[in-house]
Amino acid sequence: MTKSDGTATEQPKRRYRRSVSFPGIMFDQDQSRLDLAKMIIMHDYPLHMVEHYGFVSFVQSLQPQFKMLSCATLEDDILTIYHREKQGVMQLLGTIPGRICLAVELWTSSQTLEYMCLTGHFIDNDWKLNRRVLNVIVVPSCTGGALADGIATCLMDWSIENKLCAVTLDNCSLNDDIGSTLKDNLSSKNLILPNGQLYIASCYAHILNITVQEGLKAIHEIIYVVRESIKYVKASQVHEDKFAEIAEQIQINSTKTLSIDVPTQWNTTYQMLVSALEYKEAFFYLATCDSSYNQSLSVDEWKKVDALCKYLKVLYDAANVFKGMARPTANMYFHEAWKIKLELSTAAVSEDAFVSTVIRPMHEKFDKYWKECSLILAVAVVMDPRFKMKLIEFSYSKIYGDNAGDYIKIVHDGLHELYLDYVAQPLPLTPAYEEQGPTTNAVEGTLLCSDDGLLDFDVYISETSSNQQTKSELDQYLEEAVLPRRQYSPSSVQETGFNSRKKRRNLPMPLSKWSTEHVQMHRNPREDSSQLCLARNNFFRWILFYNAVPKPE
Repeated sequence: MTKSDGTATEQPKRRYRRSVSFPGIMFDQDQSRLDLAKMIIMHDYPLHMVEHYGFVSFVQSLQPQFKMLSCATLEDDILTIYHREKQGVMQLLGTIPGRICLAVELWTSSQTLEYMCLTGHFIDNDWKLNRRVLNVIVVPSCTGGALADGIATCLMDWSIENKLCAVTLDNCSLNDDIGSTLKDNLSSKNLILPNGQLYIASCYAHILNITVQEGLKAIHEIIYVVRESIKYVKASQVHEDKFAEIAEQIQINSTKTLSIDVPTQWNTTYQMLVSALEYKEAFFYLATCDSSYNQSLSVDEWKKVDALCKYLKVLYDAANVFKGMARPTANMYFHEAWKIKLELSTAAVSEDAFVSTVIRPMHEKFDKYWKECSLILAVAVVMDPRFKMKLIEFSYSKIYGDNAGDYIKIVHDGLHELYLDYVAQPLPLTPAYEEQGPTTNAVEGTLLCSDDGLLDFDVYISETSSNQQTKSELDQYLEEAVLPRRQYSPSSVQETGFNSRKKRRNLPMPLSKWSTEHVQMHRNPREDSSQLCLARNNFFRWILFYNAVPKPE
């Protein structure tokens, strides 16, 4: 190049990109293949992306030594990972001391194929609540027989056919009697508890939904008018400003804003009705000063909305309790379920004709769920040491009145049936007894042996002990005082079940110590904190499957 005066200038230096090498890092083709397969699995990428020119070029620019895989090879790698992971889960399932609860989720594809997803919920040896997807299969139809066949195949495939305890259905209507059919089919395949017990639970969220829909159905025309009225207000900024001016003029002091619902989500419909109730006087006034607005409700219709919302609030609050919880446990559901049962039972016989007419169908829907699932929820809450049988007695006396004793007995008997099934199972010896050698006399240092002349004494002790009536650990637990409810957090209690004492180590059944990272310790003012420990008998680990009973959202 030359300058304007004709003198030569230096040529600009050309920039070259230099490759950066890391001599300390070794390339591993096998590890890279594994990472690629995991990436495909994690992000649900299509297998044929390994044949896309752009992806291949990108990988080669990162690591030229990597040999790109074919679709068939990638598929083999993914199946290898699957079988390895499955083997690990099978080993875990083989070591759990309790039983397994299954969550059954059903859906229909765009090709009208029925799919069933089975998820196992269980508590492991470390007292952790686990959840594992076991299978996703196509079923011919959503019937008890088809579901039972799919469940039986899954259980045998995972070698857990003798560990099934409960099945939770997501959106199957109780009116179809799928639960009873499923129980009969699984019983014929010998896949339930020895005493014939199998708990079939329905999705709590689904039951709330169908219960609420019965109430909304009764005033669907009124709901339509409310929805259209809000649409009119929100149709333009002019309408919104005018409505806000009216609300200010008649002194409506509300922090709520009008919202339009999503008809398929009942909670949004409830919120829409509640917000509209706050502004009902403004809608009355709007109808008198705006000739274009002709969707106003009458005073009587607004009263119906108000009456229904009082009962919808009970279900709305019950649903919100579990909002944001990743894995709400079964003992938490009883607290909400019995309140709903009580409110709907009372309202169904109300002297108000409108209330009784609207609530009665809602009560019938929820009552069927209550009859099917109240036992499993009650047993779960009994395992909470803050409540035990006391909450059952308290709540049932309100629900059933003079007949409460009969229903309390059902819970008591059901709990003891589970305990008897537990004690009938063979239990391995604990390490304390397995390798126990000869006992040394601590005083004289002599060895106690079979010819010490006290064999008759051993027989005498055996005979007299067998005649003594000893209480089971379950009965001892139920007779103990409940823990102070306000001094123990729900999170710590729902994991520990009950607070054990040092005496409990003397019970004949082996104890299992809780890991401190999963237990919140509470100081006893009468004892040093170092002397406290939280332990659990194997029966309570076994029965805590109730806390693992899944409730799909």
